[in-house]
Amino acid sequence: MQFKRLFLGLVAAAAIALPAGAANAATKLVISSWAPPTHGMNAKMWPRIIEMIEKATDGRVTAEIKYKLAPPPAQFDLIQDGAADLTWIFHGYNPGRFVATKLIELPGYTGNAEAASVAYWRAYEKFLAKADEHKGVKLVALHTHGPGQLQSDKKVTQLSEIKGMKLRLGGGVSGDVGKLLGATGIRVPAPKVYETLASKAADGVMMPMEGRKGFKLTEVAKNVYMMPGGFYRGSFALIMNQEKFDSLSEADQKALMTVFGEPASKAAGKVWDEIDAIGVEVTKKAEGNSINTASDADKAAYGEIADKIRAAVMEEVSAKGIDAKAAADFIAKEMSGYGS
Repeated sequence: MQFKRLFLGLVAAAAIALPAGAANAATKLVISSWAPPTHGMNAKMWPRIIEMIEKATDGRVTAEIKYKLAPPPAQFDLIQDGAADLTWIFHGYNPGRFVATKLIELPGYTGNAEAASVAYWRAYEKFLAKADEHKGVKLVALHTHGPGQLQSDKKVTQLSEIKGMKLRLGGGVSGDVGKLLGATGIRVPAPKVYETLASKAADGVMMPMEGRKGFKLTEVAKNVYMMPGGFYRGSFALIMNQEKFDSLSEADQKALMTVFGEPASKAAGKVWDEIDAIGVEVTKKAEGNSINTASDADKAAYGEIADKIRAAVMEEVSAKGIDAKAAADFIAKEMSGYGS
């Protein structure tokens, strides 16, 4: 009994001696990320989101990134099950599970990834939320990557040359694009692209310019065939475990909601613009690499293909009870007027 009293006394003394706030340590959220640490979203985006979270909560909530907790297609379920607290998902990895998200991926929008991401979130609130495609998790942000371009070891300078190629396609609208261009689609997640191209299992890939650095495509896909405005855009979401969010104090939940939504979406899109620009510069400096821009004739030819893709996606999204045309028109208007 005397020993127990002594022990408790020492514990109490130690607690008193702790620095202010140490006894009330910050909540640390676990971020699951499936791309390599060098990828711009891990090197740039997540640190910015963490900084925004810490600032909003006065340091009471923070986060750290952990890798290889699950493959890319399993990230949604990982968060829903509570094996991690936050992640980012590419909607195209789960075909059929996400349909309304394809609306932002359509070719033909004018604007960068930041503009697209802000417009995406606003369109979600106004039109797309009713599809309830993120049921079971807390939706933190929606964003796009920059324009998707064809990257291959063989130099492609004409749209017609894509026919018959084996292309890694990420899903979503990129899969529709490949099909209408006459390419054979190969489905592997982004972290497997390098080895897929290096082994010649695919002739090329449709990805944004960030991949030139993030996935070392300057080594295995030395030539870019660039369609102004892109062949498509990719749709992503940042999601959080709902129970983890609910477990936070009311004050911290309120603080996080000043970060979640449009602010986080904007931050993610802005980072993608930065890393796409880095990808272009890396390509220009890499030995044996080239960027070949589509001719006016090819732009017009792809415009006709894009019209078919838009019509098909509009039908899919409309079947979810969404006014797809109104939503797409809203996105186009928000993007074209962004920043003005």
